[in-house]
Amino acid sequence: MSFQAYLDTIKRLTGKTPEDFKKLAAKKGFLHPEIKAGAIIAWLKEDFSLGHGHAMAIYTVFKGTSEKKIPLEDVIAKHFTGTKAEWKPVFDNLCVKVKKKCGDFTISPVASYLSFLKNEKKFAIVQVTTQRMDIGIKRKGEAISSRFEAAGSWNAMMTHRVKITEARQVDAELLTWLDEAYKAID
Repeated sequence: MSFQAYLDTIKRLTGKTPEDFKKLAAKKGFLHPEIKAGAIIAWLKEDFSLGHGHAMAIYTVFKGTSEKKIPLEDVIAKHFTGTKAEWKPVFDNLCVKVKKKCGDFTISPVASYLSFLKNEKKFAIVQVTTQRMDIGIKRKGEAISSRFEAAGSWNAMMTHRVKITEARQVDAELLTWLDEAYKAID
């Protein structure tokens, strides 16, 4: 789902535009830089019954109005700090291989993971922990296996999850799955 699609759905569900939410947030004092995302997300969920993704979209609109733009590379780099730093070369290798196998795609970072997008539509995500790199893949109708397990509650937008514990697991089989997910996007 594109960012604009999130905003369109929010308008349909609540009758409010991002500007309407911004005015309401200003009245509640939520636009100050010291206000954390969690407080805003909780407010949007409780008062407007928005899901987490839709609440994050509104928060993103607010954040964009009060903060300067951070370069994409810096936002991506935040996912690989401290003990997660060892996964940065594996991620970079994955990106090179996906680009070679699939073609052009964009990376869209959020707080907890990095989305792989084709035409602004998510086909995969990457989430880094200290112990592994999890890759979520959207492959509706594809059977689960010991390697390509059901994504389940880990990420409801993905159908499968692969746990990468060493660099060599970014292999031809994984790239084929990513390519099939990529090709399924219009």
